[in-house]
Amino acid sequence: MDPAPSSPESPSPEGSEVPSYGVGLAHLRVSRAPGSAPGVVLVTLDLPDRRNMMSEAMTASWGQVMAGLAVDPSVRAVVVTGEGSAFCSGGDVSWIGAEPDATVDELRSRMLPFYRTWLSVREIEVPTIAAVNGAAIGAGLALALACDLRYAAEDAALSVPFTALGMHPGMATTYLLPEVAGLAVARELLLTGRRLTGTEAAACGLVTRAVPRDEVLTTALAAADAVAAAAPVATRLTKRALLGGGHASFEAALEWEALAQPVTLATADLQEGLRARQERRPPRFTGR
Repeated sequence: MDPAPSSPESPSPEGSEVPSYGVGLAHLRVSRAPGSAPGVVLVTLDLPDRRNMMSEAMTASWGQVMAGLAVDPSVRAVVVTGEGSAFCSGGDVSWIGAEPDATVDELRSRMLPFYRTWLSVREIEVPTIAAVNGAAIGAGLALALACDLRYAAEDAALSVPFTALGMHPGMATTYLLPEVAGLAVARELLLTGRRLTGTEAAACGLVTRAVPRDEVLTTALAAADAVAAAAPVATRLTKRALLGGGHASFEAALEWEALAQPVTLATADLQEGLRARQERRPPRFTGR
């Protein structure tokens, strides 16, 4: 939602393979993570001079990339991070202040597609990991919460200061915060706008772990490598089982597992996993 002209296409890191859906992007960079497992894709928000704000160009690029990742059978894990000192400073609110006479319907027609585009990361079947290298504010924190795992810099700043700006929370933060960290934490952060460090966020369960800033991306990529090394069918079904905070009841969990586990028991990967254990070697899973 950036009124400024789009920047030139971002170059990919030297020596990295760029998937076809990662070509022609603005304010976003996509690559196969150098040195990581073949199935790991790195998505970098690339608007550092605006602290990786969710510009209009970046939003369009994000939608393109998420659609590509969703149908790429070679992908086993996705890591999202920010270029420069911030992870993501959130959406561009300047256009809202510039349109004081906009109607509720007009505003809703802009906000809902924006939400759906960025939260489409939840629709990817493989695990997603946020490497929160710096500030994650408002919708930027919502993006991290929408990922399955989060690793944050110890000194990162995380907050959802919507009400301090005079607006109701957005980007599904009233759902994602309670899902990730519980209702008590969600109430405090959404009602007071209190800013947490990465270390404080880890203590209350908002992020998976806090590490020194220069270790955030390597930690997230190591987790992605571990995910990519596991059996793809089993991993995708496990992610599906945990969506929305898990099953509604104990019985629902039993019913799901009684179907999902036999699905994996019938795969070639199960036989490979058993052979690898017997032969004391890493398994070579193919997703079949």
